[in-house]
Amino acid sequence: MFFSLTYSFTFFFILTSSSPSYIATFTPPATKISITSHNIQSLSNADKGAKMAGISQIKRYLHRFGYLQNNNNTFNDEFDVVLESALIRYQGNLGLQVTGKLDSNTVAQMITPRCGDPDTNTRPQNHDHNHVDNVRSSKNFVFFPGKPRWSRSMPMTLTYAFARENMIHSLSMKEIRVAFQRAFLRWASVIPVSFVEVSDSEVSDLKIGFYNGEHGDGEPFDGVLGVLAHSFSPEIGRLHLDEAETWAVDFQATASEVAVDLESVATHEIGHLLGLSHSSVKEAVMYPSLRPRDKRANLNIDDIKGVQSLYGSNPNFRSEWSLESDISANKDSNFVKPLRSSIVCLIKSVFTVVPLFYMSIFKAPTLD
Repeated sequence: MFFSLTYSFTFFFILTSSSPSYIATFTPPATKISITSHNIQSLSNADKGAKMAGISQIKRYLHRFGYLQNNNNTFNDEFDVVLESALIRYQGNLGLQVTGKLDSNTVAQMITPRCGDPDTNTRPQNHDHNHVDNVRSSKNFVFFPGKPRWSRSMPMTLTYAFARENMIHSLSMKEIRVAFQRAFLRWASVIPVSFVEVSDSEVSDLKIGFYNGEHGDGEPFDGVLGVLAHSFSPEIGRLHLDEAETWAVDFQATASEVAVDLESVATHEIGHLLGLSHSSVKEAVMYPSLRPRDKRANLNIDDIKGVQSLYGSNPNFRSEWSLESDISANKDSNFVKPLRSSIVCLIKSVFTVVPLFYMSIFKAPTLD
């Protein structure tokens, strides 16, 4: 795939239960690590300078998601300073404790299924320093390089369509459509952008389909619980989901332990179509990973602030955060000061009147 045009998300570790010293001899895709549980424990205790089977797979994985630069795609099993630096950036981007080691939380994160696009904010030395500082201090949402967005007048309408030849049969077309309708509505409720389904994916702005393995964009899907999906940044508009996953719209009706919530993934990928990259906030829709049978489709304030930075706010959207922003922006105005004084007076009145009222009802008993 063309890194300048798209960002896809991928991730999963295969844990084997065979002999403790066994390391699979085949070469797994860069998005998967084949390793024993015994070796995971050894990696967790590894320090810089150590050589250990399995580290090359960690390096390949970090390279796949943008944390390691390597032109010849060959990686050794040495825990070197390059790996330590990559781990520090990875841990920071994923909201983990920054240790520079393969600690248990980091390894656990690396065995969680995720979106296949590389993480954008992976080269701190090359970023705009003011932007990076702002991200660290006041926000966690991230844009794609160049901050691409759909450049149309507001309010905007984007059309979407399903590639009918690339659908799955484990869910009905109605179930798929409803899941995406709900996902699109979540974003439309906070920005002045509406989404309308059309029948022809050849002419729609956004094109949605399920694909298996290599499907023509240079980023092949890798089977169950590997790459869940990937999307293209504006204004390309393609959203691809891995056909191999057990997609679900109702976990009560789906017994599979590896079921993946379609609405959650759809909401995440639509965020990419709009121009958002990955967030380090674990509660955010734009956080890159999603565990099987987990649902995370409600927009977090970090998602909302990020997308509104690109498109502005839906005029009908109001939240505690937006009200706080209004007060903060107008804190010196003649309107807010009387309002604040009135609220304080009202609170004082309530705390004065209410106790007197109850005292008048529940009088203390008197002695005759």
